[in-house]
Amino acid sequence: MADAETIAIEVAYALPERQRIVVLHVPAGTRAAQALELSGLLREFPEIEAGTARLGIFGRLCAGGETLRAGDRLEIYRPLIADPKEARRARVAKARGEG
Repeated sequence: MADAETIAIEVAYALPERQRIVVLHVPAGTRAAQALELSGLLREFPEIEAGTARLGIFGRLCAGGETLRAGDRLEIYRPLIADPKEARRARVAKARGEG
């Protein structure tokens, strides 16, 4: 059981075909980058690069040095494969018969 000096957090990573959520009890004051290391997801998913991975807490981008709070879900974001604005423009053009 966790004592007063630890907090419970989750670290999440998702691929199109599967997702992984790791529940951790970490010392209060743990930073996002430290939680990523502690999660074991870097070993499980070698495509995640610790130094360049984009991180967020409940959908809000955060820096690796951000201190986590009890109940936070640290999310690891995959790189975008297409610019969302360009993809939307292409869909609109196709729907209008322009593409």
